[in-house]
Amino acid sequence: VQLQASGGGLVQAGGSLRLSCAASGRTSSRYDMGWFRQAPGKEREFVAAINWSGSSTFYADSVKGRFTISRDNAKNTVYLQMSSLKSEDTAVYYCAAAPRGATTLAMGYDYWGQGTLVTVSS
Repeated sequence: VQLQASGGGLVQAGGSLRLSCAASGRTSSRYDMGWFRQAPGKEREFVAAINWSGSSTFYADSVKGRFTISRDNAKNTVYLQMSSLKSEDTAVYYCAAAPRGATTLAMGYDYWGQGTLVTVSS
């Protein structure tokens, strides 16, 4: 499975941005998917995850109510809609695939995209 994240950029605090993660591979649409982020000098942290059908999602407390994860299996794409962005949301965002089921732990994801940088200016 190959993952390609896109959609990052510079946005003002309070603004919105949508990230996309395009997956390729025969079984990619059957995998649970997640988004993680890593800010400068910090460890990679869980942001959101979605099961393969899109019927179940969960979020980190820090983004709950502001971010929404979704997927379109016909397009093999997972999205992260980010709203009410804060300066502390500045990070490189990574999408990842979890063949054994979504988890908040990075070690549970076998496939990773290259990351897309989100910068929130205050």
